[in-house]
Amino acid sequence: MNKFIVETYYTCTFKTTHKLNDLNDQELSKIDTRTDGNVEVIDVKLNNRKTRKIEGGVASKESLNEKISESNKDIVEKNISLKNKTINEPKLTNTIKGKISNRFKMPDRRKGYIQKASIGDHKIYLHTGEYNDGKIGEIFIDTNKEGELVKALMNNFAIAISLGLQYGVPLDEFVDAFIDTKFEPSGKIEGNDRILSATSILDYVFRELAISYLGKEELAHTPSIASTTSVDNDSTDDKFLKIVKNITSKGFVRSNYEEKLVDLSDIRINLKPKN
Repeated sequence: MNKFIVETYYTCTFKTTHKLNDLNDQELSKIDTRTDGNVEVIDVKLNNRKTRKIEGGVASKESLNEKISESNKDIVEKNISLKNKTINEPKLTNTIKGKISNRFKMPDRRKGYIQKASIGDHKIYLHTGEYNDGKIGEIFIDTNKEGELVKALMNNFAIAISLGLQYGVPLDEFVDAFIDTKFEPSGKIEGNDRILSATSILDYVFRELAISYLGKEELAHTPSIASTTSVDNDSTDDKFLKIVKNITSKGFVRSNYEEKLVDLSDIRINLKPKN
């Protein structure tokens, strides 16, 4: 039978807490010789192991591991129990899954429209701003009978939505998040031809945006007067309609460019110089 001595080396990290009546150089010089402190074990780490044979035979690494596995397990469990800090304590780390996309700033001179509506005695003015291709990039919300706090909150909320749109957040995500939110004022809507009632200001605002920019007719309370034919296909557009799309607010006409056009082809104007 072979006998071995296993030497295990650990590093113990601890701290000692002393209470001092006076904080001065004389008391601090004696701090290392004092024995009245409270010792707290911070960490215990296993450094290495050394094995020495006592008599005959050569031990294999596998046999040594089997013999000392149980004893080492007990030692580690005892050391862990002395710790006041849990080793497996979760750490809060901020991980960046992907790089934030660049911001697409609005043009200095932009298209858009203003929609005025009333919920009860509260008047709401919705301002929109569009990119050159007609995609919405910003909103502003104004009210008339709210205090400074509510006005400031609504203005900053609109700025937050605008920044999200300019960083590439789809309008669909905002619509799904704020449709059917309920708070006062709510009820009958006056001044909007497609929305007759809303459960809150945010419900009204994002219903209006969804109808105007996403074509979600299921959120409207009245049917669309314009035809349902799509005019987004550039291959079917004549030159004049393309020009109209570039200068007209998509949200204002709700993508119904052809129905909003007035045919002036038969009108002729004779300009005569003054004598």
